Amino acid sequence: MDLQAYCPEKVVTADEALSKIKNGSRIFIGTACGEPQHLIHSLVASSFLQDAVIYQMLSITLSKYVDDPNFFRRFALKLFFISASMRKAAFEGRIDYLPAYLSQIPNMFASRRIGLDVALVQVSPPDRFGYCSLGVSVDITKAGLDAARLKIVQVNPRMPRTWGDCIVHVDDIDYLVPFEEPLVEAIPKAKNQEVITRIGYYVSQLVEDGATVQVGFGHLANAILPHLMDKKDLGIHTQVITDSFLPLLEKNVITNKKKTLLDGRVVASLCMGSEKLYNYVHDNPQFYFRASDFVSDPVVIARNDNMVSISSALEVDLTGQVCSDSMGYLFYSGIGDQVDFLRGSAMSKGGFTIIALPSTAQGGKVSRIVPSLSEGAGVATTRGDVNFVVTEYGIAELKGKSIYQRVMELAQIAHPKFREELIDVAKKHHYIFADQMPPAQDDLIFLEGYKTSVTLRNGKAIEFRPLLPSDEFAYRNFFYSLKEETIFMRFFYKRKLFSHEHAQQQWASVDYRKNMSIIGLVQSRGFQEIVAIGTYADEGTGRAEVAFVVREDFQGLGVTSHMLPLLEVIAKENNFQGFVATVLKENRAMMRIFKKRYPNAKVDTSSALDNTIIMDFN
Repeated sequence: MDLQAYCPEKVVTADEALSKIKNGSRIFIGTACGEPQHLIHSLVASSFLQDAVIYQMLSITLSKYVDDPNFFRRFALKLFFISASMRKAAFEGRIDYLPAYLSQIPNMFASRRIGLDVALVQVSPPDRFGYCSLGVSVDITKAGLDAARLKIVQVNPRMPRTWGDCIVHVDDIDYLVPFEEPLVEAIPKAKNQEVITRIGYYVSQLVEDGATVQVGFGHLANAILPHLMDKKDLGIHTQVITDSFLPLLEKNVITNKKKTLLDGRVVASLCMGSEKLYNYVHDNPQFYFRASDFVSDPVVIARNDNMVSISSALEVDLTGQVCSDSMGYLFYSGIGDQVDFLRGSAMSKGGFTIIALPSTAQGGKVSRIVPSLSEGAGVATTRGDVNFVVTEYGIAELKGKSIYQRVMELAQIAHPKFREELIDVAKKHHYIFADQMPPAQDDLIFLEGYKTSVTLRNGKAIEFRPLLPSDEFAYRNFFYSLKEETIFMRFFYKRKLFSHEHAQQQWASVDYRKNMSIIGLVQSRGFQEIVAIGTYADEGTGRAEVAFVVREDFQGLGVTSHMLPLLEVIAKENNFQGFVATVLKENRAMMRIFKKRYPNAKVDTSSALDNTIIMDFN
């Protein structure tokens, strides 16, 4: 459409359009990389406008002016999210932070809870029917434009034309300011790659093929995406698309084929990245852009089966409370969409949430897993909303867990040098038993090499991994689920109790080198339960004493036959020469397993009750 021919009275310069704004106006500006830079620069340069209030979701261009005292004599700046370039001004109290769930902001505009007099946004040139696209900034921009009395748009041919509910007709716009300029680019800086790689490794263990994924604002969550490259048929329903998504799209890791809401489409509200990304989304029907009151609505999110939300945080306390928008009293970012997606994912069939964060901050000086949130820190996400927390030291599962269990899970993934302190404080708060042993202070990343899985003869998948202190309740429940004869086969007497004290003795002996316990886990009704335990312990002769116990419904399926060579590999790494085992004479099945693995084993049958079998490694 030729704007000069269709509506010449609306086509004006920036100064002409902005001259229509009155003093004291409440001005909305489009979000982030879609913000109208030319209009913003002209607004600040104008000398006539005074005492105006600016509302913006994520501000980038205005950061060039916040160090100028004259700017704040004329404008008050209210932000729903504080970008990195705005943090200094926010810390100094020059920005008014407006905490709100992203899904609810559009209604605040529509209901005039937040009244808007003017909207300054950027659009693509109109098509032949007169429709412009909001391009890479739909989020709350569409609602801000709809609610404003005076609508001024910058028409930029470099703004991508995106698909979805993101169009506006020129008839509904008061003034059009043609001006071509490159869009704002947002390329995150590389940070500690080793930490990111380890966090990405753990996150990839949780995300399954066919999942629909959301990635929150911030560097870390997006840096995790490359570690999902081995997945298949991922779907995307997220607030913001960044360059990190491109390799997964180009390699067909993201296909959206398994989505239960808008299958075949990437659903999003924003793009923040490079020109390459903007060119990729331009006129690409694979992308479906909608406003935040749709994309971030928990009820809408929940319509995606197997929805996985991945977001970050500044700190997590031992009860599971999450702070993501402030460092103590200093406002750092914003609530954004984290709670929206956490609740939507929790309601999704098969869905769950992941909070990912480095274990430390300030160059390793402080722990991000803390006894309690810092004074002044806001609880963005309650302890009832959190499922998984991931650091470079592992995965903590909190959903359905007591405070005691949460403490142990979270202390286990804290940086090793802070674990004992966290346990000591938890004892003072009476969160855990007074005799609770802290997790090992070693970096146990090597234990990842001991994880394996196998499909059993009955078709069920079983996962094997080392036993951890956070497994205490599952460990005790496992033994209490066993029949008396199974327990007798393991302990040679009818043991009745598997107390906390007994569990503590077990943890005291496990050092993952000279003494090791491997557990077998199966999925049951959405969570894992222990069905087998295999253990070896240093006998002091160069050999380790080995023992197994398997739940009755998993006996005879090859569970022990899989665990035995796994324990052998670990024992060899720790310089053991072989195993020794004491087996009841009636336990012929166990003897067959040992003899099959070690045909040259020596058997001492002199005892009337049991056999001792000595097995040398090859």
